[in-house]
Amino acid sequence: MPATLTYPGVYIQELPSGTRTITGVATSVTAFVGRAWRGPVDTPTAISSPADFDRQFGGLWRASTLGYAVQQFFTNGGSQAVIVRVASRTAHDGFNIAAAATIDLGGGTVLNAASAGTWGRDLIASVDYHTKDENDPTPDPNLFNLTIFDDAATKADALARGGSGMREAFLNVSMDSASPRFVTTVLSQQSQLVRIATLGAARPANVATIVAAVASGDDGTDLQDADVVGVDGDPATGIYTLRKTDIFNLLCIPPLTAGATGTDVALATWTDASTLCNDRRAFLVVDAPVGWTVTAAIDTNPADSGIGAFSALDRNHGAIYFPRLLASDPLQENKLESFAPCGAVAGVMSRTDGARGVWKAPAGIDANLTGVLGLSIAGNPGTLSDSDVGKLNPLGINSLRGLPTIGNVVWGARTLEGADILASQWKYIPVRRLALYIEESLFRGTQWVVFEPNDEPLWAQIRLNVGAFMQTLFQQGAFQGSSPKDAFFVKCSSETTTQTDIDNGVVNIVVGFAPLKPAEFVVIQIQQITPQS
Repeated sequence: MPATLTYPGVYIQELPSGTRTITGVATSVTAFVGRAWRGPVDTPTAISSPADFDRQFGGLWRASTLGYAVQQFFTNGGSQAVIVRVASRTAHDGFNIAAAATIDLGGGTVLNAASAGTWGRDLIASVDYHTKDENDPTPDPNLFNLTIFDDAATKADALARGGSGMREAFLNVSMDSASPRFVTTVLSQQSQLVRIATLGAARPANVATIVAAVASGDDGTDLQDADVVGVDGDPATGIYTLRKTDIFNLLCIPPLTAGATGTDVALATWTDASTLCNDRRAFLVVDAPVGWTVTAAIDTNPADSGIGAFSALDRNHGAIYFPRLLASDPLQENKLESFAPCGAVAGVMSRTDGARGVWKAPAGIDANLTGVLGLSIAGNPGTLSDSDVGKLNPLGINSLRGLPTIGNVVWGARTLEGADILASQWKYIPVRRLALYIEESLFRGTQWVVFEPNDEPLWAQIRLNVGAFMQTLFQQGAFQGSSPKDAFFVKCSSETTTQTDIDNGVVNIVVGFAPLKPAEFVVIQIQQITPQS
């Protein structure tokens, strides 16, 4: 607002610049959905290192493929992940659903392990009355100290499953619900190990060691597809809990069970996951079925189990990789095992994004698969030949190859809509992911426009701000063209927003860009010449 001019002199007013910086979003936050040894169920949890996964989800576990995929993700350059632990929700083949272990502290107070699984059987609790007022003439009868140990680190079998050896101490907790140190509240907010299941009338007995009930807690049975997909409701479960996350860019769903004869994720689950990725502007990394051979893979009949079956997916939001990986298993004395490639491939994507940008294809001799000792085709060691890749690539199947000297690499950059016959604008992964990056960045960076006066001054600000963001990408090498006008355009004017749009509260912004496409085929022409005399 202008200053009130009351005296002769100089007045200074600060005017808004009209520039609002649009910041690019993250490009490689990877969501993993699967079974884990421990940790919260149906709760997206952000981690940034293998140590985070070990601490919160128990590390590698032979009964699960999730831990291996996460480990391969970080080994290959991944930096940010979101973990959704799912467990069996209904009884299968006579097994129970996953349940939490219990610790009876006495006096009517019973603790539950903080999450389902047999890991809770390794918990040990102790109670003492050495509280802050123990020397007072009339100490508070509700106060006590509670210490919880995860003793798995001292047991060889449990350690192999990921025991953490954690210790938690909660001093001066109270049985009084009116106290700020009410034990139920303190444990729910601060403990990673236990929760109050039943609260007794008086504080538990002063006991040095109380061991969890060895028959309590259940890991449930092997995952079913219904456990992974879950329910898209309130509360959401399975993959749909990812709607609670601020952002994820890549989605990996490792196989339901491990090994060369493991259970694949069903086609219907991939379909639901690709639809979720479309809704959230994310990209799905699909693992090829464990039994695929080259012949089986190139079957385009939708009724069969080859690439044709994946036509039901939202194909431009996903890519498939074949074959599987051979890597050492630390829980089996480093024996070679077959693993789905999704975690390693997502790590390569993350590494490429950081080094070159989301517009660079995550493939080529720089896209080496760290920690991978070989490849597995239909459960047997093997690699793909040039002829094999020539059959797979035109159908949109990305190959993993072992190359002499270079090693094992990602050797394909097509989406599931990348078959030559489809002639899709989203044929290539970097083009699709760059578009998703721009969409999400502009979606978040133009929120200030809502409720602004819809006229030329607003349109000019939009052109300025969006244009500055696109100019930055051009300078980073994200687009084709030798000049900005060849590389992108931003339109927001009476040409895009008519009076009818204005009357309806609509402002239309049109952004176009010329994407870089990977050089799949390098042709070198050689000609002999005759020297002139």
